[in-house]
Amino acid sequence: MGTTVEFGLDTFGDVTADAEGKPVPYAQVIRNVVEEAILADRLGVDSFGLGEHHRDDYAVSAPEIVLAAIAGRTERIRLGTAVTVLSSDDPVRVFERFATLDAVSRGRAEITLGRGSFTESFPLFGYDLADYDRLFAEKADLMSHLLTEDAVTWQGTVRPPLEKQQVYPKTESGRIRTWIGVGGSPESVVRAAQYGFPLVLAVIGGDPARFAPYVELYHRALSEFGKDPLPVAVHAPGFIASTDQEAADLLWPHARVLFNRIGRERGWPPMTRDRFDADIAGGAWHVGSAETVAQKIARTVRVLGVRRFDLKYSNGTLPHERLMNTIELYGTEVIPRVRDLLATDATPAS
Repeated sequence: MGTTVEFGLDTFGDVTADAEGKPVPYAQVIRNVVEEAILADRLGVDSFGLGEHHRDDYAVSAPEIVLAAIAGRTERIRLGTAVTVLSSDDPVRVFERFATLDAVSRGRAEITLGRGSFTESFPLFGYDLADYDRLFAEKADLMSHLLTEDAVTWQGTVRPPLEKQQVYPKTESGRIRTWIGVGGSPESVVRAAQYGFPLVLAVIGGDPARFAPYVELYHRALSEFGKDPLPVAVHAPGFIASTDQEAADLLWPHARVLFNRIGRERGWPPMTRDRFDADIAGGAWHVGSAETVAQKIARTVRVLGVRRFDLKYSNGTLPHERLMNTIELYGTEVIPRVRDLLATDATPAS
């Protein structure tokens, strides 16, 4: 490809299983996440993202604090969120926390803003789900003003107005790199373009190629709003092992726990092994040997024309040791192979 592609890793701090199949304590999960990020930094991975959740199957509810701990033990990897649930947070505090993270990491902070696919944070912080869309729209608008680092004058309905208000600390670069994460809503794609945010597509189901119309819509909307071209990234789940069969067999019991729990909450049918294998073969899962995963990532990058690919490497109760192995293979084998495929135009058409 004519432009450089970045490669990242994302995790939600999933509560993993120990050698006996028991849940690992939250504190140890968080310490393990720090070790995973340190390994990613050592291997030259471009970015590391932590999702925000407020439920018992995820350990990370305050990603900025974990990212600050990672910042003190890494040198170059960019540190961001996947995602920050802006709807149930205050944009001013979000800016202040990430500007502080940017300082301690020497300019490596990023934010991905989103509405969140889980809703636990709304009652937890006193927000009404009936205001789901309005909360995000107004707070994204305010965030777009805060990121200029100028005095902010803003008025909406979801928080008190600001009148020529300065917010501190200021960053050394003058702007924190900030994305909007979208799960497949055209309105959200257009909103990202309207406010001039780069776009992250969460490709968590179906063939990644089906998201191509969203990429086209985003670029068209940027043009119509008079904005400069901005990058698009993809966040997608994956797992890497020695062979395709080993990867699927190791991941399956842990992915089943994850899917079936969420499915019970949302009315989905139980996950079957046949459906799981089909999702690996032709869906969003980037699972298999290093070569297989590299081929699929290269195809996803090409078919969507994205500038960054983030592998969501943690999946349910999958143990820490397996996650570390996936990171090792991603950094040492997958990323170099994807770069070769993109450079030589060798990506399969399907």
